[in-house]
Amino acid sequence: MRIDAHQHFWNYDPSQYQWIQPGSVLQRSYVPSDLLKELVASKIDGCIAVQARQDLAENDFLLGLARENSFVKGVVGWIDLQSDSVAEQAKEFSTQTKAIGVRHVVQDEPDPDFMKRAAFRRGIATLEPLGLAYDILIYWHQLEDAIDLVRSFPNQRFVLDHIAKPAIAKGLTQPWASHIHTLARFPNVACKVSGMVTEADHENWYTEQLRPYFQTVLDAFGPSRLLFGSDWPVIRLAAEYRSFVDSIQTFIDQLSQSEKTGIMGLNALRIYRLDG
Repeated sequence: MRIDAHQHFWNYDPSQYQWIQPGSVLQRSYVPSDLLKELVASKIDGCIAVQARQDLAENDFLLGLARENSFVKGVVGWIDLQSDSVAEQAKEFSTQTKAIGVRHVVQDEPDPDFMKRAAFRRGIATLEPLGLAYDILIYWHQLEDAIDLVRSFPNQRFVLDHIAKPAIAKGLTQPWASHIHTLARFPNVACKVSGMVTEADHENWYTEQLRPYFQTVLDAFGPSRLLFGSDWPVIRLAAEYRSFVDSIQTFIDQLSQSEKTGIMGLNALRIYRLDG
């Protein structure tokens, strides 16, 4: 089964999605029927819907879409990890069909020590007993704190989103690459090869520009801990769905058939426990 491990849905409302820039191609609603066309064209069998707003209502919205659309295999939602009621929120979410993990938009937190906060870590501690994964959404300069976080929770499943958003547009690989190799030493961490084109020059990116970044995470995590994700529709800021799938296919051509099928779907089934 081929799985897109990272995409989003929303009914566009400027008050709910303030991160979307005026005039952007993202400034409209994106619903399952829109994505299904892309999945069919690229021979992708299913997807994982990831939160795009930090509100408990996001869980109901995404889980509802997952119930109505069988190709939506799982939902990475949002709970307030710093709330006094985080345990109740996590338990409630975990009981829902297709609830597989949670995410917080750490990349936008103004506090540079956010991942060190006692309240945040108390929230992370509620996830593993409930079988929920945690998606790490950060920029490359936050990797050191992410390393400390995963070191502190060796039994928690973590999935790094968008290869930690290195400065691809500037052609920089360090210190990002060194930190990626350190992070990958922890066996409880996997990595999504998603979001790369949006960190490149939106107008002038090309496949080979992305190759050093893909090769770094492949060398660090190995093919068994990499997951294909499109980051649709955010990817549309720089590329269309099929062109990014084609780039990933180019990168994995060197691998064995089992390694290819792992990256393109079976790893997501295993790591997010979509296979039950």
